[in-house]
Amino acid sequence: MAKKDTVSVRDTLRIGKGGERHHPGSFPIGPTKKPKGLKDLADAGGRLAELQEALYAEGVGGGNRSLLLVLQGMDTSGKGGTVGHVLGLVNPMGVRYAGFKKPTAAEARHHYLWRIRKQLPGPGQIGVFDRSHYEDILVPRVQKLVPAAEWRKRYAEINAFEKELTDAGTTIVKVFLDISPEEQLKRLKARLENPAKWWKYNPADLDARAQWNDYQKAYADIFAKTSTAAAPWYAVPADRKWYRNWLVARLLIETIEEMDPKFPPADFDPEAELKKLEGVGVSA
Repeated sequence: MAKKDTVSVRDTLRIGKGGERHHPGSFPIGPTKKPKGLKDLADAGGRLAELQEALYAEGVGGGNRSLLLVLQGMDTSGKGGTVGHVLGLVNPMGVRYAGFKKPTAAEARHHYLWRIRKQLPGPGQIGVFDRSHYEDILVPRVQKLVPAAEWRKRYAEINAFEKELTDAGTTIVKVFLDISPEEQLKRLKARLENPAKWWKYNPADLDARAQWNDYQKAYADIFAKTSTAAAPWYAVPADRKWYRNWLVARLLIETIEEMDPKFPPADFDPEAELKKLEGVGVSA
C-alpha cells in the first residue's frame, strides 16, 4: 500500500543505516498506476522547471550554489532514460550532463577524481552524472583491477571530496536506480530482439550480470560507507520506468525547494525603465 504523500520522497527512499531499501518493483510512495504517474510527472515538470529557473537566475546573479545528481545502477536500470525524461523537463541551458565510461588513456594517467572535477556543475546549474566516481570503487573491486587496499581507501577520499563540494555550495543527490535481475533480463532481451536497440547493447553487460551478487555486495558497502548527512544515498525502485522517473523528479523538487533559490534583485529601477520603455518608439 502506498504511503500518504505527506511523507517526503526523500525520507521514504533514503537508504537505512542497515542498508534497507524497497523492492525494485514496489510502490513505497506516490502513484501506483501508470496513467496517473505520467500525469503527475507532467505536472511535476512545471514545478521543477520553475525551481531550476530560480536556481539558474541565482547563479547568474552571483550566487555560488548548484545541485549535483549522481545516478548509479546496474546495466539497463535507466540512467539515460532518467536523464531524458526528468531533466528533459527543464531548460537545458541550466543543466550540465556528464556520462562516465571506462577512463581513456589520458584520464588513466591522472588521479581518478581528476576527470570528475572537470565536469562539476557551475553556479546555478544542475549537474548530472550518468555513472560517477563510484565506478572507481565498483569496477576495480569486482574486476580485481587494483589491490583491495587501493579501492578501500577511496571511500574516505570520496567522502572528503563530497564534503568539499557541499561546503562550497553544491547540494548532492545520490541515486541508486534499483532494478531486479528479472527485469534486467527482460530489458536485455528486448535490446537484442529489436535492431533499433542494438546500439544500446554491449556484450560486456552479460559479464556484469554474471557477477550480479558481487556488484550488489559492492554497492551495499558503498551505501554503508559513503552515505553521509550531507550526501545521503537514495534507492529508487526502477523496475517500472514511469515510476522511476516520477520518483527522481520528486527527489529533485523536494531538494531544490529546501535549497529555496532566490531570483536576484534588479540592479536598476524597474519603474523608471518601464516609463522609459513607454516613451521609446520604433523607427520605421
